Amino acid sequence: MTKYVIRGGKPLYGAVEISGAKNAAVAILPAALLVDGVCRIENVPQISDVTLILNILQELGADVRTINRTTVEIDCSHIRNAMVPDALARKIRASYYFIGAMLGRFGSAQVALPGGCDFGGRPIDLHIKGFASMGADVDVKGGIISAQAAGGHMVGTTVYMDMSSVGATMNVMLAAVLAEGTTVIENAAKEPHIVDLANFLNSMGASIMGAGTDVIKIRGVASLSGGSYSIIPDQIEAGTYMAAVTATGGEVLIKNVIPKHLECITAKLVEMGAEVEELDDAVLVRRSRPLERTNIKTLPYPGFPTDMQPQVAACLCLAQGTSVLTEGVWDNRYRYVDEFRRMGAQIQVDGKIAVIEGVPQLTGAAVEACDLRAGAALVIAGLAAQGTTEISQVRHIERGYEDIVRKLSGIGADIRVVVTPDEVKAAQVG
Repeated sequence: MTKYVIRGGKPLYGAVEISGAKNAAVAILPAALLVDGVCRIENVPQISDVTLILNILQELGADVRTINRTTVEIDCSHIRNAMVPDALARKIRASYYFIGAMLGRFGSAQVALPGGCDFGGRPIDLHIKGFASMGADVDVKGGIISAQAAGGHMVGTTVYMDMSSVGATMNVMLAAVLAEGTTVIENAAKEPHIVDLANFLNSMGASIMGAGTDVIKIRGVASLSGGSYSIIPDQIEAGTYMAAVTATGGEVLIKNVIPKHLECITAKLVEMGAEVEELDDAVLVRRSRPLERTNIKTLPYPGFPTDMQPQVAACLCLAQGTSVLTEGVWDNRYRYVDEFRRMGAQIQVDGKIAVIEGVPQLTGAAVEACDLRAGAALVIAGLAAQGTTEISQVRHIERGYEDIVRKLSGIGADIRVVVTPDEVKAAQVG
């Protein structure tokens, strides 16, 4: 058993460097399947989700070479159509990107229904609708998604997204890059990682226009060739460190970011009492005065991101007055609330709305991460709390945060990893 043990109550000072974007990397790496040649991909985050994606590529027959800690070279030239291994696909939500990539390259795909965080229904109906409109016959049976393009290749068409879905938008892009004709995605999602995927594919020879708007046009090309690309910085990792400084106080320079991607997060943290200074590729975050209440509703980009909702909730637990959080994307993203209550938070949840009554302080406790962002929120709460917090199930956190313990230690946090062989020894820690 691995736990994080945090002795909280200390402000954070120093500088921290943000890694490559998880949500971009888990789509760009499968996109290498579409490329006839070697892709050199830089600024790859060292997280468990990326490791799983690279393992899937290797199982499919790709040549994956690690150049350095953040750079890989992937050659998928010799892959012939194969089924994505069930055991690996079921561990990660982003395994569904292999459906679009394999349909695009081979005209067929077999992938187990994906895993990942569980916070409400996350159907892939929009993905299937998109593939079907492009000529694929898609069947879901026995936990396996099987897709076969009529005539062996995808055909461009207009795909309307019933809702702004990041995953479906990216998956249809992958399926359309090598399709015959032009594909138009209407009501497309606009998140930065969608733009990053489009830029990666364009750098390899694709013809994608409009990424970052609600209409994306993809003109199919005959083939993609190899090249080099660097993944954008992680908007959510940066926001998490911004929230940590807001919760604990102090002053931290957060480096290797795109400040424009953070504006929706910055605005709310400033409302709460943080000061944020935007630099060319960094933000300086400080907080010295008491936190103030605010109301937040999560929305698709450029709105406040759902992936930052638990982390900002940790800040609101310590804000003066009553704050209201409205979850506008997922149905069940408040499973972490019981863990916050163990630390003394006062939160009431009714459906998609959480009402948070700020308290003077949180108190360290033994808590459990139930998903990736909830785990990050518990880390923030532990950093701000008085006493010792022990967080279990940290594998969730490591799905999306590279070296979080090292990075936090570098800005003054008292956090360490404790590995114990059983519950008895775990109870003796601290």
